[in-house]
Amino acid sequence: MRIENKKIVVDEYTTVSSVWAIPRGFRFRETDALILAHGAGTDMNDPMLSFVHESLARRGLFTVKFNFPYKEQGKKAPDIAAKLERAFRAVWLRVRDDERLQPRRLFIGGKSMGGRIASHLAAQGGEFAGLIFLGYPLHPPNQPKKLRSAHLGDISCPMLFISGSRDPFCQLSLLEQVLKPLKAPTSVCIIKGGNHSFRIPKQSGQPQESVWQEIVTVISQWVQRV
Repeated sequence: MRIENKKIVVDEYTTVSSVWAIPRGFRFRETDALILAHGAGTDMNDPMLSFVHESLARRGLFTVKFNFPYKEQGKKAPDIAAKLERAFRAVWLRVRDDERLQPRRLFIGGKSMGGRIASHLAAQGGEFAGLIFLGYPLHPPNQPKKLRSAHLGDISCPMLFISGSRDPFCQLSLLEQVLKPLKAPTSVCIIKGGNHSFRIPKQSGQPQESVWQEIVTVISQWVQRV
């Protein structure tokens, strides 16, 4: 695996950092790629996201992570959705059109907010092989009536939802109801005992890294099946 750090221009005033994990044996236009965005309270160096990013590259998937503008600028509050979408779109186009690395198929997704923004791009007509959600924020905690799902019906590509069984942002029974009428193929993986960040109770005795490895395996196998 080879790691490349790249600056990506979003607009005249904005540039974001990205890290490209290029698998050994990468073949031009023959290797699949995945772009992962971070959640609202972290950045691209989040331990879980970084583990998934590098582990997938070791399994042969060209994987890219990046910072949204507000994190690049050292701010805590996320940018408005339009600005987040603009940044994600810039990264997507940069990866898609790279003269050396153009992937065969391109998947996008991310942790919580990052995955939600990825779904906005797909709903707006972006052409992707699939969407991967690491803890989709279906609703605010304890507010199940405020669903963030109206746009999912506009998505045509396959979607993979990985959710913790204790995630306050995603009531599993509601997720099932939301996904049932969708036309696009959907898959759901439940991390037993996991919260919104896939952390499990210490009394379970299961190492946290083994949970992250389970996530990597699920993504890798799903990408191969799609």
